[in-house]
This record gives sequence, C-alpha cells and structure tokens, in this order.
Amino acid sequence: MSVDMPRLVAETTPGDNAAPLTVSELSGRLKRVVEGAFGHVRLRGEISGYKRAASGHAYLALKDDGALIDAVIWKGSFSSIAFAPQDGVEVIATGRLTTYPGRSKYQLVIERLELAGEGALMALLEKLKAKLAAEGLFAPERKRPLPFLPGVIGVVTSPTGAVIRDILHRLADRFPSHVLLWPVAVQGEGAAAQIAAAVRGFDALPPGGAVPRPDLVIVARGGGSIEDLWAFNEEVVVRAIAACSIPVISAVGHETDTSLADHAADRRAPTPTAAAEMAVPVRAELIAAVDGMGVRAERATRRQLARGQERLALIARLLPRRDALLGPQRQRLDEAGARLDRALDARVLRARTQADRAAVLLRPQLLVRQLAAARERLDRVARLLEAVNPDALLKRGYARVSARSGAVVTSAQAARAAGLLTLHFGDGTVGAKVERTGAKGYEGDKPEQPSLL
Repeated sequence: MSVDMPRLVAETTPGDNAAPLTVSELSGRLKRVVEGAFGHVRLRGEISGYKRAASGHAYLALKDDGALIDAVIWKGSFSSIAFAPQDGVEVIATGRLTTYPGRSKYQLVIERLELAGEGALMALLEKLKAKLAAEGLFAPERKRPLPFLPGVIGVVTSPTGAVIRDILHRLADRFPSHVLLWPVAVQGEGAAAQIAAAVRGFDALPPGGAVPRPDLVIVARGGGSIEDLWAFNEEVVVRAIAACSIPVISAVGHETDTSLADHAADRRAPTPTAAAEMAVPVRAELIAAVDGMGVRAERATRRQLARGQERLALIARLLPRRDALLGPQRQRLDEAGARLDRALDARVLRARTQADRAAVLLRPQLLVRQLAAARERLDRVARLLEAVNPDALLKRGYARVSARSGAVVTSAQAARAAGLLTLHFGDGTVGAKVERTGAKGYEGDKPEQPSLL
C-alpha cells in the first residue's frame, strides 16, 4: 500500500487528464456562465452607497435584509432614468449580471431603474423635500409679492397642450398682456432639464434687450398622475425656480396636486387658469374702480366746498358790520384831511411872505446903493494893499535884496551867508556877489562889499 507524500514540484498523476487552469481562464469561464445564466434580471432592493463619478458613470449597491450586490449604471444608460437616485430609496433595477475579474466580484449592470411603487416614490419625494426645506428654499420670507400689472408675462409650458390656450384665453378676458412662451416638454425624459433651462433663460434676459424681460413667470402643466408631474419635483427645477430673480407662479396639475415647484415658487396656483387670474387684474373692474373713485372724489370735493361755505357764512355773521368796522378809520381820515388842508394853507402863506421879503431886497435903488458901498470898500482895501506893498518903495530909489533861493535878505550876516544875491529895483533885478575889498586885496576887517555880476 502506497501513501501519497507531499511534493515540492507538481507532476502529472496517471489518469488525471485535467490540465490546471489559469486565473484568467477561470475568471473568463465564470463570466460566461454568469452572463449566460443571468443575461436579463429584474432586481428589487434599496439603494446604498450611491455616487456618480466625473466620467458620468454611477456606482451603487442594492441591498435587502440579507444580502447586498454591487451595481453600475453606465453614462449612456443614465439619461433614461426618470429620477435622481438617492440612498435609502427602494427601486426595481433591470439589467444583466456580469463579473469584474479585476476584483473577483460580480455586479449588476443596470439598464433601467424604476421606483418600487408609489410608496417608494413618496419616500423619495419627502426626502428631497426635507433636504431642500433645510436649505431654506421654501421659507416664507423668501416669497416676493407679484407685480400688480405686469407688462410682460413669461410662460414655461408645452406649446401644444391646452394649458397655454387656457392661459392666453384667460389673460385676454381679464387684461390683454404681452406673453412670451418658452416651449418645453412637461413630462418624460429630459423634461426637468428643459423646464429648469427655461426658467433660467427668462431670468437671464437683460432689461431693455431685443427680447423683453418678463415681469412675471408662470410655470404651468395640466393634471396627471404623480409620475406625470414628477419633472416638477426634480431638484434641478426646484433650484431654478428658487434662484429666479423674477417672481414665479407655479401652476402644476389640478387643485389637489402639489409639487416641490409649488413650494419654491412665490405663489402657487391651483390650476393654470387660476395662475392667469393671479397674474393680472380685470381691466373692466379697474376702469370701474377708477370711475368710482372719480365720482367719490367729486362728491367729497362738493361736500368739502359746501362745508367751507357754511363755515364762511357762520364766520361772516360773527364779524362786525362794515360801517362799524371802518367808521373810526374813516373819521381819522377825515380829520387828517382837514389838518392837511390847514397845514398846506399855512405853508403857502409862509412861502408867500418869504417871497415878498426877497422881492423887497431885490429893488433897483437898494441894489445900486449896495453896489456903491461894496465898490467903496473894495477901493479902501486896494489902497491899503498898495501902501503895504514892499515893491512900491522900489520906485522911490530903494532896492529889495533876496538870496538866489528867493528868501528875503534883511541883514549883512544873511548876505555873507548867501554869497550870491539878487537886487530888486523898480524896473528890474540885478545879480550880485558878496566880496571883501582893500588896497592890496584884503585889508583888515573891512566889511564885505557886493559886486555886481
């Protein structure tokens, strides 16, 4: 009896015709078996660990109470999913099972992802609502008042449905307005992205541009199931409405339908027709109101005028009579007039007296006598001046001595100091110079003698 002993090097055993497989060969066989047996599966489970890579592919796991399986959604299949996957949401995934040799694991390649019934849909809705509410997107203080009479109204809805016709018809009945329609799909694949892009597009229009910027935006859709209205619950639509700087009315579905877009908008309308009624007032009612205010203003003016006349009449009765009020003033005026007449007479009399006195002084005889007396006084003054005139003596042989500066010289000392003199005679002047004279030039202290120049 032989016993197999451990060997260091592998050897082929007699009767063993199975060659060893490589790891890649085994992984390949497993992959073919798994994909052949599970080429199409529908799997129900709860999403866990959801994340989306920069490449556009999404990775997640589906789990229940006893097991967990990895899954992947390739970028090309992701656009066909009608909702944004989130952890904790129960779904039904349709796809195929495959293996990933690099990690020795199997995973589900999801081609279609659906919510597992309305319960799961409502759970997803409530979860998203709580998330956005926590960010303050639904806060009442964010709500803005609607413009009273918008000049331009932007409408985001389907161009072919009854909604746009209802809105236009209602606006035409109430107050004809300028309406801009941004056509979008309101359900199905890509609807949420189109609605969000339309709201952002209206908000991006510049004031005064070629396309008028709306004063109000209406986001509208007719009634339907919760699946039909789901685009208006998408996060991208809610955020676009909340971020819009133009006031927004949300009119999605019928009165009992409520979407997250309703919570984010500034006003919620139960129907699209009701949204048009909120947007503009009734023109006829405005005209009637203005006319009524005009009538009331006219009546109030008349009443005020009548009351003013009554008050004026009462005040007039309390005032004294005109004669009693003006009598003292009239009497004072008469007295002042009488005093004025007397004063004028007295002034004229004084003026006449002064004129008579002046006339007496202006008689010819009196003027001749006054003129003769004045001439006699003038002659006396002339004779006196002639008597005291120093040059009058010069005609009798005297001379007047002055320095060249014009000052009169009255002493010999002043003459010696001046040196040069001027002698004034009756018929003219002669220059002179003061010199000393003697037998030999200068003798003793003889006085200086002037010599003529």
